[in-house]
Amino acid sequence: EQRRAADIIRLLMPYRPLLDAFIIDFFTDDLWAQLPPAWQPALATATPGQLAGLLGGCGGPGAAWPLSLLAFAAAARALAFPRGCPGGSPRPPCQSSHLHPLLRRHVKPKKQHEIQRLGKLLQRLSQATGCERVVDIGAGQGHLSRFLAFSLGLSVTAVESDSRLVGLAERFDKELLWELGKTRGLGHKRPPPRPLTPWAPQHVAGRLDPAAPWREFLLPPNPPGPGPTARNPLGGPGGSDDGGQVLVTGLHACGDLSPALLCHFARSPAVAAVALVGCCYMKLSTSPQPPGCPLGYPLSTSVAALPGHQLSYRAREAACHALEEYEGRLRRGSPHLRAHCYRAVLESLIRAADPAKRHLGLQPGRKAHALSFPQYAHLGLPLAGLDPAGIPLDTGPVEAMLEQQHKVVAFCTLGQLLAPVVETLILLDRLLYLREQGFYCALVPLFNPRFSPRNLVLVASRTPLATVLAGLDKDSEDGD
Repeated sequence: EQRRAADIIRLLMPYRPLLDAFIIDFFTDDLWAQLPPAWQPALATATPGQLAGLLGGCGGPGAAWPLSLLAFAAAARALAFPRGCPGGSPRPPCQSSHLHPLLRRHVKPKKQHEIQRLGKLLQRLSQATGCERVVDIGAGQGHLSRFLAFSLGLSVTAVESDSRLVGLAERFDKELLWELGKTRGLGHKRPPPRPLTPWAPQHVAGRLDPAAPWREFLLPPNPPGPGPTARNPLGGPGGSDDGGQVLVTGLHACGDLSPALLCHFARSPAVAAVALVGCCYMKLSTSPQPPGCPLGYPLSTSVAALPGHQLSYRAREAACHALEEYEGRLRRGSPHLRAHCYRAVLESLIRAADPAKRHLGLQPGRKAHALSFPQYAHLGLPLAGLDPAGIPLDTGPVEAMLEQQHKVVAFCTLGQLLAPVVETLILLDRLLYLREQGFYCALVPLFNPRFSPRNLVLVASRTPLATVLAGLDKDSEDGD
């Protein structure tokens, strides 16, 4: 794992300009010229299907593609953690037949897939550790907690910093209990795989303080909500000191929340095991924090000691991209591919009109790909405080930029190639941190990456994980 981290950094270092570039600067910063000269002719003539082959490692490359480009792509694919096989049809996930109908309410199909898969993993962790108490951090509306409690019979405490979401989760619990008491089974043609228990999760409004002693890890919500805040569930069952243990989980624990929970696990005997799925890597802290607060990245001494380990905001943001989705767009020749070019042309027009306006967070519409560029610009320019009537949109330079859409797509493809490599380095750092503390840990591609781009769950325990991970792929939701 240390060697893999070093190899990733060695691969990334020569391509920092590619990794750190914002695609909206494609024309203003002449990003195409920053590519290796030997790559430019091949990429300029590549079809979307050939770019998809470069991205996914299947399908023939373009004619006479440089060996250095092919080696770059092969190295990126080899160094990234396997994300699992998407499988099935490219349709969106459907309602899960593996969840009781009452647990599907208010839950989108993607989330149904995630809570069912993560719930089964936590059930295995519970059986392996003999611990039936789970603390769900960042529980939101409580969908995962509800499944763990009502369907799997675990004792669950759901912690959420937003008091409004806590109230919503409690309301959903009451609705489910009422329906459960009114009709058991609901008379469905296909009975659910397991009847529900009547034990709801406990919901706690609170935020976490990584710098606090582990028994004081939980703080009141900010801003505080109505009513008292429950005692710290991470210091033992119900906040007591009787030596009981809990399992800690976080489904897409954002930014520094994942590293904070890993550090809490490392220092707290009250936590038997953790199962975390991270997200929003661009929100990780990378500069010194107050004493007692861990860095978001790097977390391990192994990665911190490697020259060139630093990752820019843009690189960490790129690690959140959906590789499989972009590959699918390339193979289909999707009209969505023009969106990046439109935004890059718009950025060029904005910067020409007012150089002080740079990288504005413009949202001209979710269906920008369905518009002509003048229509798109007429929506986007006012958001930048500019009058479309004063900016010519049908000039030769604008047309010349729009005709380079294929180059923008090729440049994006190279960035997509590196995205899983950056994510792998971030997750390797967390894995090595746990190894340094002497824990058992593993990374598991748990969700279908076509629907859940952040699909790698980090599992760590004080006891071996062989029984937890054995045959885990057999629990997959075929067709869901």
